[in-house]
Amino acid sequence: MKKERFAVSTDSTSDLRPSYAKARDIYLAPLTYTLEKDGVVEEGLDAQEQDEEIVRFYERVSGGWFPRTAKLNFEAHLAHFRRLGEAGVKDALHFMISSGLANTVELTRLAAEEIRKEYPALHILPIDPLTATVGQGMLTRMAADCRDRGMDAKEAAAYLEEAKNRVQHCIIPSDLFYLKKGGRVSATAAVIGSMLNVKPMLVFDENGKLAVKEKCKGMKKAFARVLEHLERAPLDEAGYAVVVHTNNPEGANALAEMINSRFGIQAEIVLMGPVIGSHVGPGSVSFAWLSTKTRTELLQDLYK
Repeated sequence: MKKERFAVSTDSTSDLRPSYAKARDIYLAPLTYTLEKDGVVEEGLDAQEQDEEIVRFYERVSGGWFPRTAKLNFEAHLAHFRRLGEAGVKDALHFMISSGLANTVELTRLAAEEIRKEYPALHILPIDPLTATVGQGMLTRMAADCRDRGMDAKEAAAYLEEAKNRVQHCIIPSDLFYLKKGGRVSATAAVIGSMLNVKPMLVFDENGKLAVKEKCKGMKKAFARVLEHLERAPLDEAGYAVVVHTNNPEGANALAEMINSRFGIQAEIVLMGPVIGSHVGPGSVSFAWLSTKTRTELLQDLYK
């Protein structure tokens, strides 16, 4: 019996570009953000296609505009899921920001139940990725790969629920000011980011929460630690490896070259979008990859 082709859905916290989502038949819901300076507030939609648009956002933040974001609320979820219902979708996997960072997972579940009153045949399965930005995007892309290989929704969900625990991160913000303002890290942890030329290293733990694990003296030392993480948790055969930055192309290219030189891995380089970038701040460089080890195994190995 032919398996039912399922739909793949996510929001813009996955940092997937609209053109990519369209090409891969992924339903993409953009979030919104605001920029404020001297009492002037401007609104934006997190749906940029060109790097130049995103670079302009970071230039403005560096120039004193303060960014704020709003999560995809219940009504926005309903509107997004209604698109799937109108398209005749029966089964869908939906990815959102980690439950360790926001309550969007619960909103998704409530909206998925509510939309079935309008479209009883529509079954949306929310998958908590325990990550955000390119890690969330990675799992969304993997879901599309599973669908295109002929898996059904349940088979793909089972695989991704296991794989998400092997999505590793090394997050190196320029400082922790924006993460502190957004409530993603504590004030005590943020003090680390204010130290002269000290770069904090953050990871997503097994619960999808951000944790400051160490501080490095400068970006080069931080990049060296990224290589140690990758050495301890090698790339899975699927080959997903992404360097993501917030308007720091020199740093991103340098890290990608170090990874390639050491391990022969050609990492994709991505510019982080405004919504997640609002919480990380300009100048960061991070690396995400699908590894052969779980987060628990890697963190226990590195930080005994």
